[in-house]
Amino acid sequence: MTDPTRAVFLSYASEDAEAAKRICEALRAAGIEVWFDQSELRGGDAWDRQIRKQIHDCALFIPIISANTQARPEGYFRLEWKLAVERTHLMSDRVAFLVPIIIDEVRDQDADVPEVFRAMQWTRLPGGETPRNFCERIVALLTGVVGPGHASVTPIPAYHVPQRVKRWRWAVVAVIGALVFLVGGWQAWRLMTPKAPARTAPTVAAFAPPPHSIAVLPFVNMSGDKEQEYFSEGLTEELLNSLSRLSELQVAARTSSFSFQGEHPDIATVARKLNVGAVLEGSVRRSAHTVRITAQLVNGVTGFHLWSQTYDRDLGDVLKLETEIANAVASALKVTLLGDLTAKIELGGTRNSAAFDAYLRGLRLMRVATSRAVALRPIEAYSEAISLDPNYGLAYAARSLAQSDYITQWAPIVVRRQYPEKARLDAERAIILAPDLGEAHAALARFLETFALDYASAWKESERAVALSPGSATVLYEYSQHAALMGKSGAAIDAARRVVTLDPLNSLSHRALGDAFWFARRYNDAIGAYQDAIAVDPVAPESYARRGLAYYAMGRYQAAKTACEAKPDYWESWLCLAMTEEKLGLHSESHRQMDRLTDFAGDALAYQYAQIEAQRGRSTQAMKWLDSALRLRDPGFRRLKTDPLMDPLRQEPRFQVIERELKFPD
Repeated sequence: MTDPTRAVFLSYASEDAEAAKRICEALRAAGIEVWFDQSELRGGDAWDRQIRKQIHDCALFIPIISANTQARPEGYFRLEWKLAVERTHLMSDRVAFLVPIIIDEVRDQDADVPEVFRAMQWTRLPGGETPRNFCERIVALLTGVVGPGHASVTPIPAYHVPQRVKRWRWAVVAVIGALVFLVGGWQAWRLMTPKAPARTAPTVAAFAPPPHSIAVLPFVNMSGDKEQEYFSEGLTEELLNSLSRLSELQVAARTSSFSFQGEHPDIATVARKLNVGAVLEGSVRRSAHTVRITAQLVNGVTGFHLWSQTYDRDLGDVLKLETEIANAVASALKVTLLGDLTAKIELGGTRNSAAFDAYLRGLRLMRVATSRAVALRPIEAYSEAISLDPNYGLAYAARSLAQSDYITQWAPIVVRRQYPEKARLDAERAIILAPDLGEAHAALARFLETFALDYASAWKESERAVALSPGSATVLYEYSQHAALMGKSGAAIDAARRVVTLDPLNSLSHRALGDAFWFARRYNDAIGAYQDAIAVDPVAPESYARRGLAYYAMGRYQAAKTACEAKPDYWESWLCLAMTEEKLGLHSESHRQMDRLTDFAGDALAYQYAQIEAQRGRSTQAMKWLDSALRLRDPGFRRLKTDPLMDPLRQEPRFQVIERELKFPD
């Protein structure tokens, strides 16, 4: 190779050698230097050094993607891809460095490739047949390259643009397009700009990880028993929670970190999706009485290992092990810790291995509760943990939240009307055992707000929880919801934005931000946040219904109807349609939606019926339903202070009496 800084590196699976050879020959015929390894003996130190040097020096990297690359999770081409991705981290402009090619029928949206590949324009060259205009464009790119890490401003026009394009990619295209417009005119801009898609993904900030930010990937279960999956998952979650208690660290929340489970993503992809500077990964091998944990910390920007260690411990020493790992991670990240690390990490924990095991089972069962019967199982697991260690503060806090979830989501109506004393007792016991446990105060705030209708006390507990656990996405979520309901819109929006930062791949995070905007009457912003929630989780019906309510509040009734009809079998959609169809003059349809609600829930949705009647302009009927809701201690009352749907009633004397009786905080 005469000048590697003007050369193209061709990366391919060995099974695609013939197609790669066709591409190589076409490029060489156009006068382009191509690094094309045809040796059968790939690997070894000398080969690795040569590969690394060529990928470091080359002007363009062309990965050839096919069914063969998709069928092989391992292979030398994967190493080459990883090295190319690592190089892009150091480049200010990566668009003209990577030129992905598909040579068969692999669908781009299904391709198993590094995430940065998806931000590029792809080319489809069936069987490696390479047209002259493709070679001409490669020449144009190389002509603009002035050395390693520099690229032309003229990207290759999109022969094939991937369907699953992230929204930020269009921002990149727009910036580069502006440059082309300045130097090449309108025609060049038209050639490079595909039609912008509808908003299909949440807004992604530029990759700028905060200092001391970290994600914890789910540790791999190496026990050889799939039934032990709960243990490795739970152990990872507890380690993540332990790290989040260190105010000096920013830790990505569980839902986002665990979204990569089973995918074997490269570290760069994780780091960019979660906007973190480091990633902790590892494995767990458990036997009857011992556990082996292997952990390694990787720099998300460079891909270099910062620290790794293997631990062999008795199961009863796991709590102490969490402290050791957290301390090692902080040291590797050069974090100066304030306060007693051990006290923070081991807060509310247990040294009883059987109790810890039962607690981890409860965590797993909480996430898979999809029916009334299953929803009782985490409560049973936490109860087992408490019976084994009556001083297990975390288990009490978890059981309190599980009790609250069961009552509000799964319990029969008759049970929901009973005073949920157990949830209160568990939360108070957790606070007695661990006064500085943020999760315990959050559990008590949930009880006070939802069941006791004691909003002033709930607000105090919520503030206490977030002060103790400012790095917990769960605590921040609860705080944001409560702040929005209590009219603290600035605090609610700030907290919800922090939740999105910590847990960007969780639809609940974006929905919390939408709710905060909704109660602040910033409806356009709410619609955008709910749309982000839908992009993360297109199945969950709540986001569609709430987006519809935001359209409704803006007076865009037809848009509201369309949005709420997206998930027609969900009760919040019926609520939205009952109001929207009335505004559209569809009175019989509106009353049919009201009938669906009453058939579904009886008078358990008395507060919601008052909302509907208020929006219909029927104040007398609305107030009757509010009186029923007060008699039933309806959890919906927590919305009353800031609920836009109740605005038509705010001058009613009886409404004002009820609002005073509930003693909302100022």
